[in-house]
Amino acid sequence: MNVIAEAAAQEILDHETHLACVIQPVVLAGGSGTRLWPLSREQCPKQLIGLTGEESLLEATLRRTQGLRAPTHEHPAPHIVRTQPTLVVCSEELKLPTRERLERCACESRVVLEPAPRNTAPALTIAALTALADAPHGEDPILVVMPADHLITDDAAFVDTLQQAIQHALRDAIVTLGVPPERAETGYGYIKTGLPADGRGARSIERFVEKPAQETAEQYVASGEYWWNSGVFVMRASVWLAAITACRPEIAAACRASYERASVASDGSLQLDRAAFAACPSDSIDYAVMEHIGDDPKLMGIIVPLKAGWSDVGAWDAVWNISAKDAAGNVARGRVLLEGATDTYAHSEGRLVACVGVTGVVVVETADAVLVAAKDRVQDVKAIVNRLNKAKNTEAKVHRKVERPWGCYDSIDHGERFQVKRIVVKPGGRLSLQMHHHRAEHWIVVRGTARVTRGDETFLLTENQSTYISLGTLHRLENPGKTPLEIIEVQSGCYLGEDDIVRFDDQYGRTGT
Repeated sequence: MNVIAEAAAQEILDHETHLACVIQPVVLAGGSGTRLWPLSREQCPKQLIGLTGEESLLEATLRRTQGLRAPTHEHPAPHIVRTQPTLVVCSEELKLPTRERLERCACESRVVLEPAPRNTAPALTIAALTALADAPHGEDPILVVMPADHLITDDAAFVDTLQQAIQHALRDAIVTLGVPPERAETGYGYIKTGLPADGRGARSIERFVEKPAQETAEQYVASGEYWWNSGVFVMRASVWLAAITACRPEIAAACRASYERASVASDGSLQLDRAAFAACPSDSIDYAVMEHIGDDPKLMGIIVPLKAGWSDVGAWDAVWNISAKDAAGNVARGRVLLEGATDTYAHSEGRLVACVGVTGVVVVETADAVLVAAKDRVQDVKAIVNRLNKAKNTEAKVHRKVERPWGCYDSIDHGERFQVKRIVVKPGGRLSLQMHHHRAEHWIVVRGTARVTRGDETFLLTENQSTYISLGTLHRLENPGKTPLEIIEVQSGCYLGEDDIVRFDDQYGRTGT
């Protein structure tokens, strides 16, 4: 009976999807990745870092979208007449590091900036409004919605699955990619599948279920009816807007108001209206819309099987799962020595990490924090981050080494009334014209050439030369050379926080403090 149903469904699908379509890739890049602390921080979350190599998860996701520019031979897709530049939705705070990753992977894209975190449903709603406005000739684009912080090991299989999903989206279905489970996993949400929807394994969606307890997860896997929720969605822009308006009209209204009052920055990014977006409720795609599928006959949900080496890399045990291991089941990254260890993940960003006789442990070292956790308790790392935030500890927000659009700085020492930083400025990099109310600064050039503005003066400094910036003096540091500029900065004063910066001019568009 299932074979007959699948054949009938496929015949209908083939008949209905010989249509041209515009594809709009959407990357949701607003995640925080708190369970991957201390490597992932609020101002450098997991999508911006390389968990398994040099390439960040965001860059890998953007590269993956390039495969949508043509159908594949295995699954001939509807005729794609155009693939729009990828829409990347991220927070205002992450605009600059996100844009840097976009430039690094040379992906044609447009950035949409959220003034405040409101979860994935508002982010997708804004993306749908933008996609409809940007689409040529008033077309209704197919949104291909991907989290920025997931891992796919088989890009070709992923694109094939998306091509299959697009065919269902052309019939006005809300399509999600589901991963047939390999094990009972309590860290993922599940989707109960229904009747066959085509001849290639797609099914109707019966319902979404939250992360289960271990026993329930085992029952789900044994039944064969429940798949992992990958968080990847495919649908027409108009279909999503109709669904969110029906299910969460207050989200739809706030997003429309914020979009209609938005402005375009000099770099082309879309800046949503802050007041209107602040009024938007926070909710996920799953809670806002997908959990209504099955109850609302107007919502047609289809799930397409994804077999492409997917992982949400949501915690350190997931990173261990996807990493190459030695004969004892260990993963070692960086300066790591293991002696008699088994099933252990050890990661060093700089200092030597030695593990002796441990089993099922996660050790992650960074310049300013070290995590040691039982591998079966890594979901609780989020509780540590919550405690750090409550105590207003900076280790939850930033690394000791902080990226800036002009380069980076590393806070190498600090004490009462002083702080020492190693500052590296890229060739052509230029810090803002600024002043400080509470601190003075001493600069010593150790490599390269610096152009210094100090009050009414502008002068050059070379290696082993130095200068002093008194409290309240207008100043700027630039690198006019072709090699990196490196200086040692010694700050002194009663307050040394990064918010004691008053900017008067900034080529990267930063304003205020």
